[in-house]
Amino acid sequence: MASGSAAAGRGAPGPVSASSAAGAAADSHAPAGSTVAHGRETVDRAVSSRDRVPSPFTPQQLVRLDEALTMASWETGIQFSVYVGALEEPTREHAERLHSELGVKAPNSVLLAVSPGQRVLHIVTGGQSARRLPDRSCALAVLSMEAALSGGDLVGAIVNGLRMLSDQAGHRASHRA
Repeated sequence: MASGSAAAGRGAPGPVSASSAAGAAADSHAPAGSTVAHGRETVDRAVSSRDRVPSPFTPQQLVRLDEALTMASWETGIQFSVYVGALEEPTREHAERLHSELGVKAPNSVLLAVSPGQRVLHIVTGGQSARRLPDRSCALAVLSMEAALSGGDLVGAIVNGLRMLSDQAGHRASHRA
């Protein structure tokens, strides 16, 4: 799998409890208290309302993230997903496990795994999507995302990263066989 990885900048927001936002992040093993969104459908994995971990995102931010994910996936034909939350050590392997849990969609998927509390960012691509998003493209997206994260803009970092990756991958019509 091709990918870009980096430690996020110094000004990244504090810890975010295990939660996923906006995208088809793997939910079969989502921790209790996490929220996983699949396009427009949200599945709440909280054990109970008293155990629920507050979302790091406002409703407006979730809409912005959903729009960016939807547009990137629609334009490219690649399934983009975002995971925001704590990553188990080693973080890279955890991100790759999350990506592989996308199942049959994994080969044509890209997962952005962001752990602000750990200051870690990984981009994991599947076999098909890696052909359109080589390591260099992912590394450029990581650099852009780090800049936004260092300013404390988690949502802006994710949205800009998705836009850059989408632009680099190109439109779906130009990649049909």
